[in-house]
Amino acid sequence: MAEASRQQTRERIVEVAAQLLRERGAGAVTTRAVAQAAGVQAPTLYRFFEDKDALLDAVAEHVFATYVTGKARTELGADPVADLRAGWEAHIAFGLANAPLFGLLADPARGTRSAAVAAGLDVLRGLVGRVAAAGRLRVPEERAVELLHAGGSGAVLTLLSRPPQDREPALADAMYDAIAAVILTDPPARPAANGAVPDALTLRAVAPTLPMLSPAERALLVEWLERPG
Repeated sequence: MAEASRQQTRERIVEVAAQLLRERGAGAVTTRAVAQAAGVQAPTLYRFFEDKDALLDAVAEHVFATYVTGKARTELGADPVADLRAGWEAHIAFGLANAPLFGLLADPARGTRSAAVAAGLDVLRGLVGRVAAAGRLRVPEERAVELLHAGGSGAVLTLLSRPPQDREPALADAMYDAIAAVILTDPPARPAANGAVPDALTLRAVAPTLPMLSPAERALLVEWLERPG
């Protein structure tokens, strides 16, 4: 019971700090303000968090993990390219709606150690993988993931650097279109004969799921496909 109560107290502190961060910015997340809003004594915070940065890390992890979980559960459609764009738009919307939090996540010192950020990248890899399996990817999957991640974060930070009334929403759309022109190919004119895979990038995407190969054979095929040409 004591452990359950301790966990509940920690969750309450994180939720209160998240609300302060969202409504008033990182400067409002002080020990006194969080403790007062959570209904605990200030020293209680230090039983859970070493300092303010540790608390902010926990807040960023909590809010972004909730968002990523929702993205992972989103039902995908028949068009993987449309799903990729929808994922981009959701990311932009989340960043603009959670400006202080997004600033924390964009900090490389925090982002590189965040399990939630890693999970978010895994969701993006899944979306890109579906595009590759459909034969619509022009570049290696990880290259596409890096371009989309960098472009999405950059678009959000650029928009957040301006007052809300001066932001140009079309900037994020233009950024996506520019990246899409680099990473995507046009739909094939017709299905490949006899179900053949049209190119190496597509084969790399579907290789781990080919039922006619053993696990060892799949791994060997992936290794061959990842070797420089």
